[in-house]
Amino acid sequence: MARKTVAAALAVLAGAAVAVTAPTPAQASAPGGKDVTAVMFEWNFTSVAKACTDELGPDGYGYVQVSPPNEHIQGPAWWTAYQPVSYKIGTKLGDRSAFKNMVDTCHAAGVKVVADTVINHMANASGTGTAGSSFSKYNYPGTYSAADMDDCTTPISNYADRWNVQHCEMGGLPDLDTGEEYVRKTIAGYMNDLLTLGVDGFRIDAAKHIPEDDLANIKSRLSSPGVYWKQETIGASGEAVQPPEFYNTGDVQEFNYAYDLKRVFNNEKLSELKNFGEAWGLVRSDKASVFVTNHDTERNGGSLTYKDGANYTLAHVFMLAWPYGSPDVHSGYEFSDTGAGGPDNGQVNACYTGGWKCQHAWREIASMVKFRNTAAGAAVTNWWDNGNNQIAFGRGDKAYVAINHEGSSLTRTFQTSLPAGGYCDVQSGKGVTVNSSGQFTATLGANSALALHVGAKNCDTSTDPDPDPATGASFNVNATTQWGQNVYVVGSTSALGGWNTSNALKLDPANYPVWKLDLSLPAGTAFEYKYIRKDASGNVTWESGANRTATVPSSGVITLNDTWRS
Repeated sequence: MARKTVAAALAVLAGAAVAVTAPTPAQASAPGGKDVTAVMFEWNFTSVAKACTDELGPDGYGYVQVSPPNEHIQGPAWWTAYQPVSYKIGTKLGDRSAFKNMVDTCHAAGVKVVADTVINHMANASGTGTAGSSFSKYNYPGTYSAADMDDCTTPISNYADRWNVQHCEMGGLPDLDTGEEYVRKTIAGYMNDLLTLGVDGFRIDAAKHIPEDDLANIKSRLSSPGVYWKQETIGASGEAVQPPEFYNTGDVQEFNYAYDLKRVFNNEKLSELKNFGEAWGLVRSDKASVFVTNHDTERNGGSLTYKDGANYTLAHVFMLAWPYGSPDVHSGYEFSDTGAGGPDNGQVNACYTGGWKCQHAWREIASMVKFRNTAAGAAVTNWWDNGNNQIAFGRGDKAYVAINHEGSSLTRTFQTSLPAGGYCDVQSGKGVTVNSSGQFTATLGANSALALHVGAKNCDTSTDPDPDPATGASFNVNATTQWGQNVYVVGSTSALGGWNTSNALKLDPANYPVWKLDLSLPAGTAFEYKYIRKDASGNVTWESGANRTATVPSSGVITLNDTWRS
């Protein structure tokens, strides 16, 4: 099959993961639970293990979802992982030993592991798989033969016909006869093998193409039949198969959640989100796995993507603050070719380099994971909006968030149910004082957020040595970048690298195309500066024009709103 045809077929396959402790059935918003999953798309197992230790565990993520670990067709494209050859553990992302080490390392960091699991179909190709197995379409020696495939060997032609959807071939991919005893036993054997390696849950790829009774039978054969189980069940209007049919076996991915957030953050009003969830026709909250984007929707235009800047970042802030479903945070890489696989065969040497976006570690996103954990079980309180794109709400007496998705700053006194005292705004790292009436006054810049919770009473300056400079400069530059590039500032003072590009300061791209950095500098400091781009190889591109100049005021911070000069 041509690459574009396969990619189109697989554009309905992939997703994110959610989490609930096995063997208890999934409860998306259980009080006290850590229900946020980092979906490490195309990361190799060694890199995932390091992320669990360095970021996911400390930041409070409950789960990590990894790409399919079983043998599949060879090739650099991401979608090759969704064409199984066998159920051996072995891909370009790592072998069985690397996978086991990753699971153990993540568990040691307090993070459970969800495996993306492809059990609807086999590969539409022939050759040698990533673990050395020879195969051809309908014949996968040691695993399946033509007798194990569904009788319909033509592509799905009618999504309004249940039988056609669940027995014919999605994009020419050989459809497994999951009603057959041998197939059920073989799939369960693969999943039980993953359980012996310590896996805590499964994302069931292309679940809507498998009859729910077949899934229930397979799940019943597992050594831990109550293991967390999340299903890709894209629900489109007019289709015969809909997500609620799969409640019996586990949670379902609610794609309409992502579609709705894209529409609201791009074109409508945040004030409309006051009753976001089931009232909008979405699936039951306790069964919903939700996301701002996943690796399919960021490629097919269905959702916001990292290219959408503040819209994307603020949508994550809202998702993690709002008590609906269990959130997935997609952490992937930059791309222009929608079929391109992860850089360097999934090896992530450092975040924000080599094209890896590391959305799970963005301060604006990562800081909201502990916010969500702290607020678990608390209802929405103290809703406020301006009738447009400025909103704020609390989560009982546990947490409070404000989002300013407008082009100018917002200053007001906010009413909360928080206990009086000092708090750290986990979005900016700046201190906020709540008075005895539960009120505080703050200013939010354009397209920014503020988030407080009772688990963050004091700002942690160990990871941000200057969260709230008494005097200094706030650099803001509108600069577009190409794949693998980042924006830095360098200047005439030692704090700005002394014009040495190796010592330039990287700006934060969370509100892309605006890059931001707050820097402490002594009052009265006069300095020159310019912006540069660096790519993954360290190549430097200077902006044009004369050196920019600025002077730090006697008190406060000078705000520099610049545009990259080509």
